[in-house]
Amino acid sequence: MDPGPALHYPAGSLVLVAGLPGAGKSTLLNRLYGLRGDETAPVPAGDVLVIDSGQARNWWARRLRPLPAVLRTPLIHTTHVWRIGRAVLRGRGVVAHTRGTWPHILYLFAWTARLHGGRLHLILIDVDPETARAGQISRGRVVTRATFHRHCRRWRPLIDSARGGAVPPAAGVTVLDRNTADKLQVIRFH
Repeated sequence: MDPGPALHYPAGSLVLVAGLPGAGKSTLLNRLYGLRGDETAPVPAGDVLVIDSGQARNWWARRLRPLPAVLRTPLIHTTHVWRIGRAVLRGRGVVAHTRGTWPHILYLFAWTARLHGGRLHLILIDVDPETARAGQISRGRVVTRATFHRHCRRWRPLIDSARGGAVPPAAGVTVLDRNTADKLQVIRFH
């Protein structure tokens, strides 16, 4: 699907940008919102907050550097999910990075958004695993082969549902390939 240069969502929505590790989620958010990649907290952009997992990773970097990744990753992920949930609970519109392959997280976010009058919407960046792996290598952060295969197994049913027209519990879903993601110029809330 090619939505053109703009995507539109109701004010107060939670928009999750999902994809395999290395698919281009952070790259898209950086480009659309002028993020540098060194932020340590969510970034306000008009009436919405932009929340990338790199912000939590950067915030924890100095404190957790001596720990192995197997111990750092859960704390970083928990911080990221908490930041999204907190923003939604405060009634903010949010655009956030997520892998999107954990259904329980999607249901939790959808429920939280509905509590505050918003809805969950998904933007799925669908690239083949080889392209995603190359994206990981180019950014210098490669997930383990086992972790990547687990995400790939979870991604396929999600993307198949999306191409079929729905992803419960999302109110709406947009599937982008790399070319249509590159054409996107703005995400608007009104």
